[in-house]
Amino acid sequence: MKGILGDSRLPALIALGLLAACSGSQDPGTDPGTDPSRLIQNIPVTRKACTPFGNPPRPVQAENALFHPTCLLTGKRLADYTDAEGTPRQACLFEPAAAAPDHKLPLVVFIHPSIAGPDIAGTATEIRLKQDSADLTGDPNRPGFILLEPAGRVTERYYPVPDQGYSPGWDNWYRQLASGPRTVNGQSYPENVDAATIDHFIAEEVATGKVDEKRIYVMGWSNGSAMGLLYALNRPNIAAAAVYSAPDPLAAFNDPCEQTPVAGPPKDDTELQLLNPGLPIFHIHNSCDIAGLCPNGLRLQSRLTAAGVPFKGLILDNRKQPTDACEAICGTDPNATPAGLADPTGYLTNLPGYTLGTLNHLTWPYSYTDSMFEFLREHPRPQ
Repeated sequence: MKGILGDSRLPALIALGLLAACSGSQDPGTDPGTDPSRLIQNIPVTRKACTPFGNPPRPVQAENALFHPTCLLTGKRLADYTDAEGTPRQACLFEPAAAAPDHKLPLVVFIHPSIAGPDIAGTATEIRLKQDSADLTGDPNRPGFILLEPAGRVTERYYPVPDQGYSPGWDNWYRQLASGPRTVNGQSYPENVDAATIDHFIAEEVATGKVDEKRIYVMGWSNGSAMGLLYALNRPNIAAAAVYSAPDPLAAFNDPCEQTPVAGPPKDDTELQLLNPGLPIFHIHNSCDIAGLCPNGLRLQSRLTAAGVPFKGLILDNRKQPTDACEAICGTDPNATPAGLADPTGYLTNLPGYTLGTLNHLTWPYSYTDSMFEFLREHPRPQ
């Protein structure tokens, strides 16, 4: 399957122009996510259980002390940050010795998958191993990048068994991603605390002066990819995103408050306005993916493309070679809603497909890590 990014950002620029025109008078380049008063303040809610921003915040099931990252031997655990819900948050920082205010490096924010926290997920990819040598700038005198790995919380999730909670993850179901509270329909909606946590740790590293602020990138895996996409699509300081095996953060599995991404003001709660619709995205996923996820990945691409998002997609077969289509045995539902997977015995209805999809999903696409870095390098934030 060929990507549809192309050489022009015209669709994205048109989308950004529409966003500015529909949100009131606004200087070019203004980040609407930093000024909620510039955004639409009335969004009809058509579904009783939903908010203008999808689902209510997912409830915390436990304080995540057992899942706090150690950052292993090569990383530095940053000082804890307490989010607006009172949960202590952690992050690991891996900073090359060459990083300095007079030798700024790109910043890659890696969002871990659910169930596996930074310690496990970070060692299951090549990202840490390549952080001193990867070319994310095109400048041979500036190889490498700073790596930031924030940690999620233990919350309920709208995913199949065994990924419904009781392990670290991210809330991509409550989608108020403006920076700070936002008043809609006369009610104040706080910012998604996971997004605010990522903001905090990025700002902490940027404040050191070591970050090339034109090259702040997001990478992720699985639920971390979903959260990474939702975050980056609403943060104009993020230059680009390259993710692996992402469920659609706005519509997947049994999400009761699905939303359609749009660049302009939403008509009602069934749509979500993206605050950074010009974000270039590279999404790699499997033709046979966990819980029938492949068709959902294709629909994610079509929905974001329709919203003006520059999107490159790549499907890998069971040998991690490029292919053009999903495998029907592994799921055909665009919403990735496999029958019976709320119950572990439901996997028995198609054990070969679910087993193969799970194995593929849990294997990082090592042969394409450099392709992800190349994509990020080619998409710095415009001046």
